[in-house]
This record gives sequence, C-alpha cells and structure tokens, in this order.
Amino acid sequence: MRARLVLLGSKGGPAIRPGGPSPTSSLLEIGGRTVVVDCGLGVTRGLTDAGVSLKALDLIFITHLHSDHVLELGPLIHTAWTAGLATTVRVFGPPGTRDYWHGFLQAMKFDIVIRVIDEGRPDLRQLVDIVEFAEGPVLAEGDLAVSALRVDHPPVTDCFALRFDHAEASVVFSADTAYFAPLADFADRADILVHEAMLTEGVDRLVARTGNGARLKEHLLASHSFAGEAGAIATAAGVGRLVLHHLIPADDPEITHAHWTAATRKSWTGALTIASDGLVVELADESSA
Repeated sequence: MRARLVLLGSKGGPAIRPGGPSPTSSLLEIGGRTVVVDCGLGVTRGLTDAGVSLKALDLIFITHLHSDHVLELGPLIHTAWTAGLATTVRVFGPPGTRDYWHGFLQAMKFDIVIRVIDEGRPDLRQLVDIVEFAEGPVLAEGDLAVSALRVDHPPVTDCFALRFDHAEASVVFSADTAYFAPLADFADRADILVHEAMLTEGVDRLVARTGNGARLKEHLLASHSFAGEAGAIATAAGVGRLVLHHLIPADDPEITHAHWTAATRKSWTGALTIASDGLVVELADESSA
C-alpha cells in the first residue's frame, strides 16, 4: 500500500447539487493502515472509487458531529459489513459519537438481525468499537500516533483538528474552524496541512441560494476560515504542503482554482493543492521533500 491522501469529498456543508462535489471525507493510507477522516454523504462510493476494499476498513475518525462530517458513518460501516467485513472497525469521535452509532443500530435493527440469521453474517453490533476522545493524545499504535486539538467552530464545542504522525509523513486536518492561531503550533512542521477554506466573493451568492441568508452568513463568518487565513496558519506552521479542503463554496461556477490560489498566495508561498473529489496527494513526495 502506497502512502497517500485521497480527498473523497471536498465541499463544505451538507447540501449536494447536480454535478457538484460531495461533502467532506478523506482517506489517509499511511503505514499500511486504512484511515477514514470524516464521513460526509458519498464517502462509501468515494472509497470504492479510490480502489479501497470496504472489507479493509480499519480506523475511522470523526472531527465533529455536523452532518456533513458524520451523516454516512453508519451506512459506510453497514455497507462494508454487507461486502464481507468481519474484523473490528474502530471509530474515534467526539462525545456523542456513541449515541449516533446506537441510534443507527436501532434504526437498522430489523435488517441487521435478519441478515445475521438468514445469511450467517457476524453480528454487526459486535464489530464496531466506538472511542470518544477529547483534546490530547488519541491513539498510539505501532508507528502511528494521533492527537487532537479543540478548534474554534461555534456553536459546536467538540470540534477537533487531528494530527497523524508516522515515519512516512505527518498529516494534519484542521476540521471546521474559524482562524485559530494555536493550530499553527499543532501543525508545526507537518508534511501536509489539510485546512478548510472559504472565499469572500462566494459567500453572498451561496447564502442567496439556500434561502436562510442572514443567519447562514453569520454562521459562516463566525465559524470558518478564509483561504488567506488558512495560508497564514500554514506559513506560521512551516508545513510542507497546504491542501485547501471543505471548500465554501465548492460548486459556484464563477469561482475557479485561480480564485482560490490568488486568495491563498497573499499569505502562503509554498506548495498548494486545491481539493476536488477523488484528488490524490502522494505522501512519499512530501516526506522526502
């Protein structure tokens, strides 16, 4: 397994539109591990399109419980189970993740029970280990270490950036956050910083499309980072590459990669990637750079 980051779903927010990208999810293959970070709508198809066998699901991390990050967690695991998953999947998430999973199991109880009896499958309810985490070390296993930092995403208080450290690479996911200076220390010298990004010129058109303009705009401005702010964090952290992810807006035909690049270059001069669904970033190139 080559070390790589695959941006499975690249847009911020839960809505999908014809021909547009999917909400946030990522695949991190590192140290022989298959790691899924966030499970927005479309994550299952994204993983299969990336060539991942669903039976190989290993570790899943949820940064926070907004629907564009957790909506397809249950369906992903259930679909993997129907595809032959027979080993334990560990799900790391903020407080409330266990309630989500138990609610999903209750909703799917009829299907799970009848498939265990009729098809001889292992009991799905025994195959998932939910670990709720807070700020600090999350996992240390073999050569892989994972840590979390609480970021600023009001009104959600349990929202965490995640850092994955391995000899192959160090990768940091900002999660959803307003500009948050401590994130630079958390991401210090990482090979890749995957940071959410918003463009000023797209915000008004976005909120006009959704119908709840004033309140949504207030939330976006208070809870998310502009591309230039993501660049400032990357510069302060001295990372190897900045990947703009969870793009707001991601499906505005008037906004191109050139707009994202211009906004980011005001504060970041290093290697830059603009997310799109299915885009692959090879980690070996970053760790050896």
